[in-house]
Amino acid sequence: MSNQKKICIAGVTGLVGANLAKAALARGYAVNGTLRDTTDKARTQPLMNLPGGENLELFSADMANPTDFEEPLKGCDAVFIASLIPTYFGPTGKPAREMNDEQGEREIVMPTVDGCLNILRRAKDEGITDALICSSTSSTNPREPVDYKNEVDHWSDKELQYAQKKYTSAAKTVMERAAMDYCAENGIRLCIFLPTLMLGPAVLPEHATRGFQGMLNKMLQGEPSRHEKVPNDSSSMIHVQDLADLFFAAYENPDASGRYFGVYASWPYQDIYNELAALMPEAKMPEPLDEPPAPPTGFDFTRRDTLGVTLKDIPAILRETVESLKS
Repeated sequence: MSNQKKICIAGVTGLVGANLAKAALARGYAVNGTLRDTTDKARTQPLMNLPGGENLELFSADMANPTDFEEPLKGCDAVFIASLIPTYFGPTGKPAREMNDEQGEREIVMPTVDGCLNILRRAKDEGITDALICSSTSSTNPREPVDYKNEVDHWSDKELQYAQKKYTSAAKTVMERAAMDYCAENGIRLCIFLPTLMLGPAVLPEHATRGFQGMLNKMLQGEPSRHEKVPNDSSSMIHVQDLADLFFAAYENPDASGRYFGVYASWPYQDIYNELAALMPEAKMPEPLDEPPAPPTGFDFTRRDTLGVTLKDIPAILRETVESLKS
């Protein structure tokens, strides 16, 4: 249709990018998606098979090369940047935690910052005035902890993150500030989403083999949890399809801008494993916590809730994830 809107999703085969594509196609958008290599059929075919896949076009692009984004951004109304995945190792395989500040900044922090700005600069050249970025709650941890953190006032301290060798987290902190400055200077409406653990049915098969989902998958096959004992900690999570809905609620609301938590809530691990034990009675659970659980992370969701998206609660998130893995 002639008035069909087109968006570009950078990093379309990642967990977030694939769910953004699924949501966009369901809404009737045309989508230009980028990935490193369009000849990788194991990644591209599940996307092309999505309902509405005839409105999806894929491009090979590397965010380190801004010219790679000329074609995918051409004629688009907005860019969704889901390609800023956490980097835990340098080009030679050296872990980020073993680097000094100079190397950590050069090999971990700046590739994320420069890659984001490369895409935004090319978007500006194409006349795009709406950008949405997937970042992380790791950028929202103030030096002095607070009972309830919010997206406007609470930022992680780059210098402290460097001192703690948290270059991977610092990359998100530095990137967000750089992106906000660039967009403010160039008339681009920017929305940044801040998730932690994202769960739900996989769009690409590989999504079910990584991270927390990969652990659950192994537990279903009789392997132990990566935790020998339940950690005295909490985890913040969201259904990844709900996260995609938050992105589009922000994009479709011209008054939305700035940072938004991409989190439903935070739960103690003891509660998470109790829920999983009911969903996976055949799986071996870690040893239970033998001390009072630490309070979960507190969030002020006032800004998130202005987007008007109803989010699945944690029992539903875990249930849908486990059911998908079992099937």
